[in-house]
Amino acid sequence: MNAVVLCVLIGVGAGLLIAGSESPLETVRNVNLARYVGLWYEIARYPNRFERKCDHDVTAEYSVKADGDIRVVNTCITQAGKSTQSVGTAKVVDSSTHAKLKVSFFWPFYGKYWIIDLGENYEYAVVGEPSREYLWILSRTPEMQESVYQGILGRLAAKGYEAQKLLKTARAGSTKP
Repeated sequence: MNAVVLCVLIGVGAGLLIAGSESPLETVRNVNLARYVGLWYEIARYPNRFERKCDHDVTAEYSVKADGDIRVVNTCITQAGKSTQSVGTAKVVDSSTHAKLKVSFFWPFYGKYWIIDLGENYEYAVVGEPSREYLWILSRTPEMQESVYQGILGRLAAKGYEAQKLLKTARAGSTKP
């Protein structure tokens, strides 16, 4: 075996060890979907390509469809001041907890939507997925108490997320993002 092939194999093996060393992402134990549906305000998110045009006032509204799936309507205001919407469907993947869903805005493509933190009274929710590439912090109100936000950040670090990657969502008329 030549040295180049050996170096490549060692590098790939090391990459697999590093990638495999991240602990599995845990979800909340149970989600009551009847309580979860409704309007949520985005407080912060990891930057992502499908929200790149969203400047402020990002919301997600969930409602149960006749077939039991969940209708998802994401709305935001662009830099040009226009309201834009994306409509999709969510399906429960884990019926024992209802914490793992898959969401599609462009059939047949689905993304993982895992509820990884949830307020006792469903006042906030944190949504991620196993690769930890995507993350959203949601609230039932447009603003979140700083102490609640900081508590979420502390729990996210323990789940393998990097708080410094979060982009706080701006609100129209707000002096802070």
